[in-house]
Amino acid sequence: MPAIDPTLREALVARLRFYHDIGVTDFYRRPVDPALMAAAIETTDSEIQVSESIAGAPAFVPQVDSVEENEPIPPRMPIATPPAVLAEIKPADKAAALQLILEDIGDCTRCALHKGRNKLVFADGSPNARLMFVGEGPGADEDAQGLPFVGRAGQLLNNMIAAMGLKREDVYIANVVKCRPPGNRTPEPEEANTCSPFLFRQIDVVRPEVLVALGATAATYLLGQRQPLAGLRGRVHSFRGTKLIVTYHPAFLLRDPRQKKEAWADLQIAMRELGLKVPERS
Repeated sequence: MPAIDPTLREALVARLRFYHDIGVTDFYRRPVDPALMAAAIETTDSEIQVSESIAGAPAFVPQVDSVEENEPIPPRMPIATPPAVLAEIKPADKAAALQLILEDIGDCTRCALHKGRNKLVFADGSPNARLMFVGEGPGADEDAQGLPFVGRAGQLLNNMIAAMGLKREDVYIANVVKCRPPGNRTPEPEEANTCSPFLFRQIDVVRPEVLVALGATAATYLLGQRQPLAGLRGRVHSFRGTKLIVTYHPAFLLRDPRQKKEAWADLQIAMRELGLKVPERS
């Protein structure tokens, strides 16, 4: 049997691990023995850890994605809600409309985050997506490539999208802030409030049927309220003419894989709202 490319193998194992963690064991209409799946993941995990150590890969520092009950709501700039009579942008014109937003951002120096920026991270995906994901902000890999969710958390997000029966190019992905906060820290209120109006304009152009907020920071600056995710998850919120669902940030799921099942439950809510088939549990 020919050798499998290490990068491809790691991606396949990551995909398999995600399915295993959320309890999906039915692939291509053929059930997979969960014990065999777990054994395959356990065996390959050790190999991946060794290869990462040899390659000298830097330690991954996930962003903290929790909030205390008594934390105040951060001050936010007023962001106009589009009038109900606002004409919807034609699908063929959405890419150009998003490009205008990017040009408006320009070589942004509106907040202090620009000082450590390598590349501005605007968005990725289809301007005509029915489903949009919003995260917190770029990390090191995103800052280097200029694309959102391309590091380890991005690989997990890709697996989550695939589990929904979609491809990354089918959805639209953006963040609250477009520049990487130092050390991947949580954006300060001034930074998030300065940048989020551009995110709102992106949402108004794409007009997804369902918007998924990844983590507490995204939920805070979309809904304008700061509270634990437990109070926001499990239901559908109304937001700027679209349905908003809150779930955990992939970086948090890397810290605590036990919560992947909870995140999968949130994604299934999104799937139902989109009319996508939710796989039956084996």
